[in-house]
Amino acid sequence: MTQYLLSIYQPDGPAPEPEILEPVMRDLNALEQEMKDAGVWVFSGGLHAASTATVVRAKGDDDVLTTDGPYIEGKEHLGGFTIIEAPDLDVALDWGRKLARAVRLLPVEVRPFQDGGNA
Repeated sequence: MTQYLLSIYQPDGPAPEPEILEPVMRDLNALEQEMKDAGVWVFSGGLHAASTATVVRAKGDDDVLTTDGPYIEGKEHLGGFTIIEAPDLDVALDWGRKLARAVRLLPVEVRPFQDGGNA
């Protein structure tokens, strides 16, 4: 089985109003349970806003530069992710489609780990 990263990208800005967010969270929780029941779920998590990020980067051989904020300036950032195990890309894409429906209009990227993710 190969592990896949299902990344959810969300726009920067305040969280949606409760009447929008609550059904999304309900559907996400139901999908996570479905993934667990199917034996594909490995791990998932939501992230704080990109503004809470700190970037560390080697500068030369001995120095490390630390800066506030996301690595890439943009209007969308990684908001959450799920790691699944699936026999092939088609099955992983099926789960990615379910995740995309659960998060409504947010894009979901499906990407395999190198060496199947089990190294």
